[in-house]
Amino acid sequence: MANPIEYLKGVGPQRAEMLQKELSIYTFKDLLEHFPYRHIDKTKINQVRDINPATDFIQLAGRITSMGIMGEKRSKRLVAELRDRSGTVELTWFQGIPWIQKMLVVGQAYQVYGKVNFFQGTPQLTHPEIESLTEENPAAARNFLEPVYSTTEKLKARGLGARQIANLTKALFLQVKEKDLPENLPEYVTKPLQLVPRFQALTHIHFPPSVEAWEQAMNRLKFEEFFIAQLRMHLVKAKRHRYSQGVVFRQVGEIFNTFYEKHLPFELTGAQKRVIKEIRKDTGSGRQMNRLLQGDVGSGKTIVALLVMLLAADNGYQSCLMAPTEILARQHFAGLQQLLDGLPVNIRILTGTTKAAERRDIFKKLASGEIQIIVGTHALLEDPVVFNNLGLSIVDEQHRFGVAQRAKLWAKATIPPHNLVMTATPIPRTLAMTAYGDLDYSVMDELPPNRKPILTVHRYDTARSQVMGFIKAEIELGRQCYIVFPLIEESEKLDYENLMKGYENVQAYFPEPKYWISMVHGRQPTDVKNTNMQRFVANDTQIMVATTVIEVGVNVPNASVMVIENAEKFGLSQLHQLRGRVGRGAEKSFCILLTSTKLNNDAKERIKTMCETTDGFKVAEKDLALRGPGDIEGTRQSGMLNFKLASIVEDREWLEAARAVAEKIADNDPELEAPENAILKEYLQSLRGKTAWSKIS
Repeated sequence: MANPIEYLKGVGPQRAEMLQKELSIYTFKDLLEHFPYRHIDKTKINQVRDINPATDFIQLAGRITSMGIMGEKRSKRLVAELRDRSGTVELTWFQGIPWIQKMLVVGQAYQVYGKVNFFQGTPQLTHPEIESLTEENPAAARNFLEPVYSTTEKLKARGLGARQIANLTKALFLQVKEKDLPENLPEYVTKPLQLVPRFQALTHIHFPPSVEAWEQAMNRLKFEEFFIAQLRMHLVKAKRHRYSQGVVFRQVGEIFNTFYEKHLPFELTGAQKRVIKEIRKDTGSGRQMNRLLQGDVGSGKTIVALLVMLLAADNGYQSCLMAPTEILARQHFAGLQQLLDGLPVNIRILTGTTKAAERRDIFKKLASGEIQIIVGTHALLEDPVVFNNLGLSIVDEQHRFGVAQRAKLWAKATIPPHNLVMTATPIPRTLAMTAYGDLDYSVMDELPPNRKPILTVHRYDTARSQVMGFIKAEIELGRQCYIVFPLIEESEKLDYENLMKGYENVQAYFPEPKYWISMVHGRQPTDVKNTNMQRFVANDTQIMVATTVIEVGVNVPNASVMVIENAEKFGLSQLHQLRGRVGRGAEKSFCILLTSTKLNNDAKERIKTMCETTDGFKVAEKDLALRGPGDIEGTRQSGMLNFKLASIVEDREWLEAARAVAEKIADNDPELEAPENAILKEYLQSLRGKTAWSKIS
């Protein structure tokens, strides 16, 4: 199956080059795995009367009763009328008119197949496939489903349209034998699930003799995709649990206990206690911890992170907390510094703007071990940063860092440190177990008891003055407000103009000196941005007008209103993150989604979801259903979700089944040494190096 595609009959060097460039088809195997995206059902001849508004494609047989040219120049088209016993339908061609005119004969019988369109309520088939019917070639349903393959305009121009690719695939199956595509799943896996053999599945996914055969092929191949991905991840996880060496946090010491008993600002939730217990077990096992901590906005991940860093300090190890932006790093540092006030813990911050003299001091004290906790940005990855004994690495909003960057951090310790990655972007369970199956996984699904739910409402921009009136009332009560504008990435200039226009509108409603407004956006120098942010934090300004730079890292308990302008332009995950900037104090908080009156169905669904729930996991599930896994921020970067056939949204049952089997195999036979797993081991070895897998997560 590794044969170069040019050696397939009907391809040759020139076509091979085109297939490589346009569809990345280099070998027989690549063509075999270029699956059809749908099949044309030619197993039935319908009647014209069967056509209704829901009809997609249809096959008909009848006589051509009339034919003629209509329109001029660009609107010129050939229109023919096909009549069967139940009625008539229009056939229309805009291209190839001279050739079609020569081929068609009025009064002659034809079989046609095509997509149904409606023009002014009348059904028509545009550019249908058409075949002459004679006594030797009578009308008959073809006993097969014809595959339709994705192609490109360049390939079509070179005679490699969907039908030609089907012919090449047919030629491939004439050469391929069952021994070329051996079974890769043990019988004890396939039999209970009633999965058809691999060779049969690969044949019938392209050329199924029936709809049932195609469904069986799809089920087998979807399961296989999920299962191989899950098995590889669970084997990595099992190997790490058995072999990866980790520093041991043997004791819960004085610093941890003093903080817990005297400095903890509130009672921990059940979820926080559970996660700390899981981490304690990991860090005391002698194996490296590699854990994903997922918690909704405001669930208290920072306190958990601090307690684990104090655990490391009690055992003589340093910790680092890395954040993706300076704003978020400074937010973490300020919060941690306040919590640690009065405790013998040396905590510092290192970012791109740290002054040279301070940097030198930090480098020196990190190397000597005087600094126990360092908070920072990518600056922590720089070569001059040398730790004395790094025992714990915590990465916040981890999807914003690449695998190579995290590996660089690990390399700063003799024994790789324990690794805790945190995200406030709720990941649906199905997505988490697909993308992060090799990680140990903790979820904080409980909010602190003092948190009041945020009331979310939708208002059209025609109600802007009422919204501004509501903000004034909240400011009168001593509260503060965010007004956020979207970023339209295609045009930075347009973003800036929209923001400035929005800022001027807000100023018109809230004139100085009665009201003071901060503005924060990506174009500002860091010091200006930080100053404006700090003015809002200190309540020197009552309103913050911003772009999405405040999505993470701003904690102002006094802010009670979040207004999101053009909310229809935001994804669900981002809307939820922005909403999480309020509701951090004891007062009732509000999120107002301002939109235009013209909303498409997806936008309506997003707005409705936001108004119905504040549960980040429900929001994430809806986001997954609306957008699919590829677009959801926070999912893994290594291509684990790039399935050719399976969908983690639509095929959850197969995903659950694959995961259960993979987990059992990894637990019982992590080296795949059992005779019944020999074919699995051989297949996985044949895949080595073809996917970017790594234990660094």
